[in-house]
Amino acid sequence: MNHNFVHVEYPLTHPGVDRAEQAVANIKRMSDNFSPTRTLAAMLLAAIVAAFVVVADQMMATWADGHLLAAWVMLWAVAFAAVGLFAGVSKTLAIQTKQSLDAWSASMARRRSDERLWSIAQTDARLMSELQSALSRSDEEAPSLQSTTQRRVARMLQNRQYYI
Repeated sequence: MNHNFVHVEYPLTHPGVDRAEQAVANIKRMSDNFSPTRTLAAMLLAAIVAAFVVVADQMMATWADGHLLAAWVMLWAVAFAAVGLFAGVSKTLAIQTKQSLDAWSASMARRRSDERLWSIAQTDARLMSELQSALSRSDEEAPSLQSTTQRRVARMLQNRQYYI
């Protein structure tokens, strides 16, 4: 008795699915390395280099008719020099811009939070009494370290300008 069986090895996963999973993993890895500061610095650098290239092109347009190769060499030399010279400056500017925007958004969030707390305190007697006691404690401890919001709330409480 002759039994002929064919044993063929089939892959357990589809090659297209493997490629798609690798692509998704690569995109995730790229997003993990994303830095908004670095992106902003690159955009600022590109803007500076573009401005220099435009200026160099305008300056060379008058004599570029007879010396086209020299004009292109000069234009690219200016572009690469600008990239080399302004890379550090643009990164520093990007970092400072990011830090100032972060500080601004934090101050806006604090201001909105204070306004929300004050509007709630105007309708809640318990919260208003807690604010009054906290402000009286802070007046005794460090009167010069108050923020403008604390001074405004203290002035409102002293003048009884709140509504319960």
